[in-house]
Amino acid sequence: MRDYPRYATPDSPRFDPVTLAKETERIVCWRDQRKYTAFYATGVYSGIATGYSCGCCLRCVFCWVDWSRDFPERHGKFYSPQEVFTNLSNAARRHGVKKLRISGAEPTIGKEHLLKVLEHVEISGFDLFILETNGVLLGVDRDYVRKISRFKKPHVRVSLKAGTPERFAEKTGAKAESFELPFDAIRNLIDYGVSFHVAAMSADPRIVDERERESLALRLMSIDDRLVSNLEEEVVDPYKTTFARLRYAGLKLEWPLKRIHRPLKPASREEFLRRR
Repeated sequence: MRDYPRYATPDSPRFDPVTLAKETERIVCWRDQRKYTAFYATGVYSGIATGYSCGCCLRCVFCWVDWSRDFPERHGKFYSPQEVFTNLSNAARRHGVKKLRISGAEPTIGKEHLLKVLEHVEISGFDLFILETNGVLLGVDRDYVRKISRFKKPHVRVSLKAGTPERFAEKTGAKAESFELPFDAIRNLIDYGVSFHVAAMSADPRIVDERERESLALRLMSIDDRLVSNLEEEVVDPYKTTFARLRYAGLKLEWPLKRIHRPLKPASREEFLRRR
């Protein structure tokens, strides 16, 4: 990964996230194993057991994940799909929850590993498996989504990073044309009937203005109006790694956050355009 930036800076070269995903996979995957940093239960989603994966194909300036995102060769341990499921199960039972999740960095890196984890989840007694993703690999690989669609328990959370190609490049370090890949992922999930919802770093006025939010909303409504009505809007969280990445990117945010944007809740594209 010597030719790729570990974090985005104002002058870092733009990269192809699909190629970076392949390079990262060589580090974080070995045979059917993948690297993770931890397994434990958290209070989000009303209680869920989570595995935290290493390595990502984006370099988001507001990312909360620890340094295993940027330096996956230095962090984490290899686990087989069975070991991942066992660790998730143990964490869930210790805390009395019935949902499982893989989060942190980019869990879709390592396709065969993840699909084998889903096989274990599918025949288990757990109710739900949440897969959190930036959507890049699910956008470029329809077969990946098709294979996920064979399972009944996964729910995919697609996290969008920006509202325009230019802002996507600034916020993730990736090439501007890669902006389209998460939207391709959304179409693929719809086509194959996979349960999902969309999240976006769009409620925080310190990093996204109203014009960019409008562009994001219109982009989603060009696929389906309901994507905006059900949008999960996020703000930047004050993690140490987040502060460092913002600093590397030349950004300084005021803390604490004093206000957020009003919710994007139009009933239709036409209503939204009227409201503008």
